[in-house]
Amino acid sequence: QVQLVESGGGLVQPGGSLRLSCAASRITFSNYAVAWYRQAPGKQREFVARISTGSFISHADSVRGRFTISRDNAKNTLYLQMNSLAPEDTAVYYCLIGATWGQGIQVTVSS
Repeated sequence: QVQLVESGGGLVQPGGSLRLSCAASRITFSNYAVAWYRQAPGKQREFVARISTGSFISHADSVRGRFTISRDNAKNTLYLQMNSLAPEDTAVYYCLIGATWGQGIQVTVSS
């Protein structure tokens, strides 16, 4: 059974940075597309960023230029570097490896 463990969330002031990690086990990580999604209170889950199996990278318009998705296949880990964070980035962030979702991790941007 695939296991995903997310880390790196927390409380940060506007303009600050965080790096989320999603460590995968029991999966051939390099074979799968990977992605980050987020869900703010009262809103639907939305796409943040993705790396396809062909290494094509895409980011949502709302985060492009501020967030960067990356992966380390040797470490079976997916990352999301988040810079210039704003209150509207507050949400639970989920990683997606193939068809398996992480448990979600809270990111709160507030002064």
